[in-house]
Formats: sequence, structure tokens, C-alpha cells
Amino acid sequence: MPPIMKNIRNFCIIAHIDHGKSTLADRLLQHTHTVSDRDFQDQVLDDMDLERERGITIKSHAVQMNYQYKGEEYILNLIDTPGHVDFSYEVSRSLAACEGALLLVDATQGVQAQTISNLYLAIDNDLEIIPILNKMDMPAAMPDEVKEQIVDLIGCPESDIIEASGKTGAGVEEILAAIIEKIPAPKGDPAAPLQALIFDSVFNPYRGIIAYFRIFNGTIRQNDFVKFLATGKEYNADEIGVLRMQQEPHQQLSAGDVGYIISGIKTSKEVRVGDTITHVENPCDKAVEGFEEVKSMLFAGIYPTEADDYEELRSSLEKLQLNDASLTFIPESSAALGFGFRCGFLGLLHMEIVQERLDREFNMDVIATVPNVSYRVITTKGETIEVHNPSGMPSPNVIEHVEEPYIRAQIISKADYIGPIIKLCLDKRGTLLNQVYIAANRVELTFDLPLGEIVFDFYDKLKSISKGYASFDYHISSYKPAKLVKLDILLNGDSVDALSSLTHFDNAYPFGRKICEKLKDLIPRQQFDIAIQAAIGTKIIARETIKAVRKDVTAKCYGGDITRKRKLLEKQKQGKKRMRQIGNVEVPQSAFLAVLKLD
Repeated sequence: MPPIMKNIRNFCIIAHIDHGKSTLADRLLQHTHTVSDRDFQDQVLDDMDLERERGITIKSHAVQMNYQYKGEEYILNLIDTPGHVDFSYEVSRSLAACEGALLLVDATQGVQAQTISNLYLAIDNDLEIIPILNKMDMPAAMPDEVKEQIVDLIGCPESDIIEASGKTGAGVEEILAAIIEKIPAPKGDPAAPLQALIFDSVFNPYRGIIAYFRIFNGTIRQNDFVKFLATGKEYNADEIGVLRMQQEPHQQLSAGDVGYIISGIKTSKEVRVGDTITHVENPCDKAVEGFEEVKSMLFAGIYPTEADDYEELRSSLEKLQLNDASLTFIPESSAALGFGFRCGFLGLLHMEIVQERLDREFNMDVIATVPNVSYRVITTKGETIEVHNPSGMPSPNVIEHVEEPYIRAQIISKADYIGPIIKLCLDKRGTLLNQVYIAANRVELTFDLPLGEIVFDFYDKLKSISKGYASFDYHISSYKPAKLVKLDILLNGDSVDALSSLTHFDNAYPFGRKICEKLKDLIPRQQFDIAIQAAIGTKIIARETIKAVRKDVTAKCYGGDITRKRKLLEKQKQGKKRMRQIGNVEVPQSAFLAVLKLD
């Protein structure tokens, strides 16, 4: 029997990383008897080992719970969201599929950067917000201070804030009651044309891609002929159903329901998060708003350590892409590293996770080159070219100007560390836009920063100067003209493409000098001199020389005329000259890795 629409509640949990989102979800599942004690394990919704070890949610999940309240049976659909800033588009789609959100704040940490950015996303989607103070069982909890912060943030009365603990299960009953009483039932017309939003997809090796959706209007039945609007592809709904701990097939789902559809789709490109599903015969007038193509923000070359593993790396990336549609890759080759792929990532965490998964799930040993962001080059003819790696940069004489992506960053920290944080951001070419005290000792700083500057070690530095307190959140704001140059590294006059990088003009000289000094230590000495040079265009800005290993050819001359020694030395000099013309320099693997770690 299909549920009555007024008894359905769709909600999600929003929080900063590590505020106890997955643990609270565990308690809700246990309390509603959705998961049996025998099947239960911590972070039951996080199914990747990587998620459990790091304590982060990488992939969003959805689960349906049944709950008896005041004699009526309610259906609660929890749509879990990833916590990290790299996945903010996925979070926005999960929020669009809900009517309410549990705003989870850690009683020991207080309000942090991502809490605020996800809250604004939720308010933009008109969600009902239920504030919850988590980790109340901790000795370090500061309920009064943190409640003040929450009241300042969302303007609710203090009595509305539910005190809870995901660990002990305290407050779970009140949370469930608040979900039913405060979050509105879904609106929609089951008789209207079908309009459903895809908020996630997973890959199953036997059944193809499974899309998770939320129906806004209309009804879908098994074997219906449906169409995905953004891709324009048409499919048969082989199986539809709801998401409990396992998938549970149903004959039909209607407005307000959250479920899954299996239609034998084999390529991840065909299912896009944010797309709309409708019927082929009777389509809806317009798609659900907010669909965007997921854009890669960071690019890096990934190469196999053994050249023979190239094909294996390709198939590993293809399999990984089925589970993670935001990963993009194209083949490229480098004179130093051989054949590999230029991969696009959402951010640094995403890049780290992809490398880790290649290693764990596919046993691939890979080398990643220096990550860089994508730049726009405006040519003298007025054309715009997107440049993802330094070798694609056109020659300086055809460039009108280069634009780089800027981010709007929010940093929340204790007021004690405000000086060093501002200095760090200004050193990274940032501009301070705003500074707000959200509590007596907590300050929110807003900066405009070039994305290319935070790619390397910005987050680590921020954490170390704030003793781990500062939280950081950002979104891409715009492209601005920048004075960028391509820095080439030459060995004996030949450019090494894997070591070249795009850098800001002000940083080019010190960076070039550092690389040359570092390579001098790492490249082994040869029988001839090796010149290491850093160049911008045709101008050499730094140089180091690795001296030749020299054999003492005059050892056997003792006594006699000086011309005998001269003759031998002259002969050696000619030999070195010939050797230098035909000799080539091997760059060891450690040299590439060392350049990545330059501070």
C-alpha cells in the first residue's frame, strides 16, 4: 500500500566535518529498528573502508525509516550528505530533495565554516531547520556558549535547540518528534506529469548504474518508459523501489517518495546528479532547477610508475569513474614520465581520495605531477582558450592576458590567531573582504584568494598556525586577470616538460631558484657538466651547474716535459665536449617528488 503523502518526511543532516553526522544517523536507524542489532556496525551508512578510517563521508547515501508516532505510521527518508567542501554541488542537490534539515553543531567545537555555508544552502532551498547540539556527553562541551552562537546564526529561540549525543543516543526521541512535527510533508500532485530529481548514483557491476531520485510530481511504475532531461536519453524502468538498508523493489512510487531506478545504464556520463526524470509519453513542462555540469577545479597528471601498466591504469580509472562521475581524464604523454593521463578533480581532497582508491582497490602505483588549476587565456585575436597544463600554454606573443580562478573563502577561528591568519592569506595574494565577530572569541574572516595559491599547502599551514582551530570553506567566485608566466626547467638546454609550471610573476624568480638548487642535489653527476636552468620564455632567471666526474688522466705522467700532460688534458677536453653533445641526463623519480614538496 503506498504511503499517504502527509505521513512522509524527507530530511537531511548538515554539519561541519567531524561533528558527528554519521554517528547520529546510526542512532536514528537503530531507534527506528531500520537496522537490526546483528547487522549494525559504526557508521553504518559509510560503506567505503576509506570513509571509516578517515571519519568522513565521501559519497552521499539515502535510507528510509518507519516510525510510529501518536498512533500513526510515518515514513522518514534520511538523505545523508558528504561533509567536505569539494563535494558542495552534491550537497546542494541532496538539500533540493528535502523539506527539512537537521543542523548539527558540535558542543565542544561550536559553529564552524562549513556549518555556515551548508546552512545558507539549506535556507536558499527554503528548508525547515531543526538545530541540534551534539556531543553533550563530552566533558569539554560548552552548551551555553554554543547555544548563543546558534541563536545568533539562525535566530531561533534557545528552547528550540535539542540537546543530544550521537554516542549515547540521548535526545534521539526528541529529534524524531521534531522531524515529524516541524518538517512539512512533501507537496506535489501524484496525477501530474512525472518530475523527479536525481540526487545521487552508484555503480553495481551486475545491474549497471543505479540512480537515486526524489519525486516532486507524478507517479512512476515499473517498466515505464522514462527520459532523463539533461542527457536526452530514454530508458525502461526495469526496477524501481525504496532504499532501506537493502534495496526494496516496489511496483510504483509517487510524489514525495524517495527511491531508486535501475535501467541497465552502463556509462556514468549518462546519469548526472541534478538531472530530472520524466515520462517519454507525457513529459513535465520544465526540469527541476539548479542542474549544473560538475566542473573540475584542479588538474594533475597521473602516470604509472611502470610504463607497461598504462593500459591497466586506463581500465582502473574507467572503473573508478563509474563510481565517481566527477572524475575526468584524458591521455597525455610526457618526455620524462612516459604515457599517462591528465585528470580533473573537484579539489585536493578529491585528488587524494582518487590516488588512495587507485592504490587500494586496483593496486596501482602511480605518480602525480604538480596539481594546477585551469586558466583562461585571452589571445590577441580575442579568442578564449582554457589551459589545464603548462605545456598547453600558447607562446607569449599571442597572449593578450591570462585570467585565473578566484575563490571566496570563509575562515572561522579563535580571535587569538587572527594576525597570523591574515598574514598567511595576504602572502597568498588574498584580499580581506570582511571580518565579523560571531561570538566574543570567534571571528569569521572572508577573503578573495586565487585558487592556484591554496592548492599546495594552504590548508596545512592554516591548521598549524591556528593550532587546529580554524575551519575553512570556499566556493569559486570569478575569474580575474593575473600576471602569470610559464616557468620552464632546462637540463643542458632541453626543456623537461614534467617539471614546468604556471606561476605568478612575483613568485617565479624565488621558485625557479629553489627548483634549480633542489635538482642540483638530486641529479647524479655524469662524465660531463650539466647545466640546470630555470627560464621564462627565452630569459634565463636561475642557473646551477653539476660538475663533471673527472678522471685523473695525468696520473701516469711523472717527471718529463709539461707538454706531455697538456696533450693528455687537451685530449680529455675534446672527449668531454663530444660526450656532452651526445650524452643525455636521466632525471630520477625522487626529483619529481621533491619539486612537489617545495615550500
